[in-house]
Amino acid sequence: MVASAHLGSLTFGDASSQSVGNTSVGNPMTKHTLKRRFPNRFNHYNLDNFFSFNSDDGSITDWNEGRNVLVTEDFIVGLIEGLEEEVGSASGVVMYNIGEEWGKRDAKFFQNWFEKEYRREIRTSSLTFALEAWWWPFTTQGWGNWDIDLSEQKNGFMFINIFDSAVARTLGDVGKPVCHLYAGMFAGFFTGLVKKNLSCIEIQCYAMGETYCKFLLGKQDRIDAASFWHTEGATARDIEKRLRHGEFVGR
Repeated sequence: MVASAHLGSLTFGDASSQSVGNTSVGNPMTKHTLKRRFPNRFNHYNLDNFFSFNSDDGSITDWNEGRNVLVTEDFIVGLIEGLEEEVGSASGVVMYNIGEEWGKRDAKFFQNWFEKEYRREIRTSSLTFALEAWWWPFTTQGWGNWDIDLSEQKNGFMFINIFDSAVARTLGDVGKPVCHLYAGMFAGFFTGLVKKNLSCIEIQCYAMGETYCKFLLGKQDRIDAASFWHTEGATARDIEKRLRHGEFVGR
């Protein structure tokens, strides 16, 4: 089964298992057959080119040398229900922490393959280009499409929209935010990327009957203010308006 949100499957990339040598462009030992033939190819952004399905050992390798495994939506349900049974209401915190650690590791992994593939440092590249390069593999793996608003970056926060979240789509309309793994991953990745401590909160979720999920990423005082407003019943639009008008100041 191919990794696709439409097929009810999801791919988990294992970046941490890869050594620096295995991520180098043109590595003859790579398991990715197309990459062995065309080590300097940039146009690999489609499903057939990005993944290499190795029938000999049953492994799935992506272009960036990450190992992948396909799972069904039942796996997501089982994971979340199992955590809730073990730790109760703290399951969301556990998922956030898992995502945060994943994001921090992925920031290092991404910087390594990005600079090797494009032969330039991230800090000298267009931020929009770099971020799209980072998220595209996640889209291919079934984690959903995204849209990121960097207009308030100078004020210490930004918004990220996720369309077709794997977690929210799987759980359906449960009346509360459920994408804690995404929130943690965004916090961890951007913390690792900019070398500043950032946090993230989901302020709108497909699992609450919305059409897409919306996350606020930023400094802790912005997140604390948004969390308070959200608890008091504010909508994502209310929170966004208040932040853009600087209402977090003095909290």
